[in-house]
Amino acid sequence: MLIDLTHFTPGLSLTGGLLIGLAVAMLVLFNGRIAGISGIFGGLLTWPRNDVGWRLAFLAGLVGAPVIAGLLGKPAHADIEATWGEILVAGFLVGIGTRYASGCTSGHGVCGLSRGSIRSLVATATFMVAGFLTVFVHRHLIGG
Repeated sequence: MLIDLTHFTPGLSLTGGLLIGLAVAMLVLFNGRIAGISGIFGGLLTWPRNDVGWRLAFLAGLVGAPVIAGLLGKPAHADIEATWGEILVAGFLVGIGTRYASGCTSGHGVCGLSRGSIRSLVATATFMVAGFLTVFVHRHLIGG
């Protein structure tokens, strides 16, 4: 295994983690809501929509933060080695998984684990194992 030390940013990573933790804590303390992205977005697609404001603000922050960071400094860049078809299929499968798991990685992994939820522990372990297996199969068996 090779570690790319030029892109190793423990300070930025720690700061990002602390900010995510702070945002999650503020949302649950002030709104009584869990910061699970699938639930927040899904709540915009259901009726009645009596709590649209905070959901839109949260999603605007998710999209707006990298834009603002890019304007203030070096923009974030990610190389995705996949076709649009692969990305769409992957997104569809993630959507199905979040429905079966009653939440997404952010809801279970960040919020659920911090609350000591056994269901979130099982869901997060399942997400991780599925991710590990997917990478292994793609890199070693398919040859990606």
